[in-house]
Amino acid sequence: MSSSPRWLPGQTVTMTELSPLDTGFMELEDTDRHISLGIGAVAIVAGPPPTRAEFRAGLERGLRRHPRLRQRVRRAPFDITAPVWEDDPNFDPAHHIRWTAVPRPGDEAALRELIATELTERLDRDHPLWQVVVVDHLADGRWAMMVKAHHSMVDGISGITLFESFCDATEPDTAAPVAGDASSSGAGPIGMLAHAVRLPYTLPRFAVGAVRALTPLVFAALAPAAESSLNGPIGTQRRYAVARTSLPELREIGAAFGVSVNDVAVSALAAAYRGLLLSRGEHPQPGMLRIVVPVSMRADRAKYALDNRVSAIIAEFPVEVENPLERLAAVHQRIARHRTRGEVEAEQSVLSLAERLPTGLVAWMVRTVFRFPQRGVGALATNVPGPRHPLTMDGRTVLEIWPCVPIALRVRTTVAILSYAERLTFGITGDYDTTPDIDVLASGIAAEVAVLAARARERPGRRGGDRSQVPMREGSSR
Repeated sequence: MSSSPRWLPGQTVTMTELSPLDTGFMELEDTDRHISLGIGAVAIVAGPPPTRAEFRAGLERGLRRHPRLRQRVRRAPFDITAPVWEDDPNFDPAHHIRWTAVPRPGDEAALRELIATELTERLDRDHPLWQVVVVDHLADGRWAMMVKAHHSMVDGISGITLFESFCDATEPDTAAPVAGDASSSGAGPIGMLAHAVRLPYTLPRFAVGAVRALTPLVFAALAPAAESSLNGPIGTQRRYAVARTSLPELREIGAAFGVSVNDVAVSALAAAYRGLLLSRGEHPQPGMLRIVVPVSMRADRAKYALDNRVSAIIAEFPVEVENPLERLAAVHQRIARHRTRGEVEAEQSVLSLAERLPTGLVAWMVRTVFRFPQRGVGALATNVPGPRHPLTMDGRTVLEIWPCVPIALRVRTTVAILSYAERLTFGITGDYDTTPDIDVLASGIAAEVAVLAARARERPGRRGGDRSQVPMREGSSR
């Protein structure tokens, strides 16, 4: 069980419940001593680092914007009610800031190694679940800042929002503080009783549609995939790699072939995984790589709420397809098919149903499921829209932002794809022992984008002619 703060008799605080999804991330971390579920964003910044006083002033902006940063998680005895966010009576910002430096020459390899180490460190459950690491002595007179928060507090989009709150304001900050809007209406025995009374009436309405839509998703998650080196036990150490691509180039490819930028990015990732398998002497086969693709369910009005509002699909990567254009077409068609099945909405219905069940029962079910080794999924890739405009920190330009996501559940590599200004960056996390060749993924992504860009520029009608989509079938697939 977790070492999270527990209920103290006579304690009176303002609190909100964690959702079943938020709670699930804490349970997942509790069941596996090898993992840490911190989500990170690393900014590489021009010029010398700020003074500690300057940095503290920037941090205060984020603290004013997000009261959740001052809250820790409290769990009830025996999980009879849902865990809640409560104000930390001993909150001290200094507890969440750490200053460090990389050894000379302060190159990218040294920064990547530091990031990999940070991804192994668990956040302290006795305090609010976030941390900022300031990194000095980078090459070319630069410095870096890593913001890390537990997955129970943020998803990809809200994690970037948290990061932005520590940057210089691009316009006057007149918005009200945001702490998330997790409901507390079901807390306590009365709320539990009310949920139990309504359950016989609400369960059938949720169950019929949800079961129908979730059947393919559950099968993909539970049915063993073809054996590969991508799924298996993981250790406690990590590796981290980065691939950089140009957003204008990806838009050009998407426009040429009638697909989205996301399709192009995922297709490049599929090619990279194909190359990784081939380099390991494994023959890519249909159904060999099932990948979790989180889907944001966050409305625009909830942009600044620090919580999780994601669903997911599990898609088969066409790693068996050799031809780049056929692979791009296959990615586009498969993602579209998953979306039209209603899997995302069905999963949200199941999460809504979980809110109506007793918290202790849900916690027990989650812990039980996580203790079984999953063999159906081999990777995770999440695409997060980042800031469209350049950011600054204490007047210093943020040159790049690298996204970082954890690994868990026998998934040995995960990829976060983040847009910033006119760049799309792939942050790749891997298990240290089983992914010594993590750079093959990074180089494979860049190589595939270059190939697709060249094919796009060869298209008939590119110069003032017909730009309509034509069949993407040439060559053969294995």
